[in-house]
Amino acid sequence: MSVEKSDLEAKLREIQGVIDETTGSAKTVGIAIVIGVVLLLLITFLSGRKKGKKGSARVEVYRLG
Repeated sequence: MSVEKSDLEAKLREIQGVIDETTGSAKTVGIAIVIGVVLLLLITFLSGRKKGKKGSARVEVYRLG
């Protein structure tokens, strides 16, 4: 049994195709996770600011005399 150059090239192209598909889907999942984390942090930050403004006391001091 002999291995031809064309057989090796075909197998390497097949492997490269699988690698490209895998990295493409991994990038998509990674980007989705990053966007989800950023949105979660933004929502947490904004809700904390709103809660902080709502519960803060304002005290005005006047000097008499």
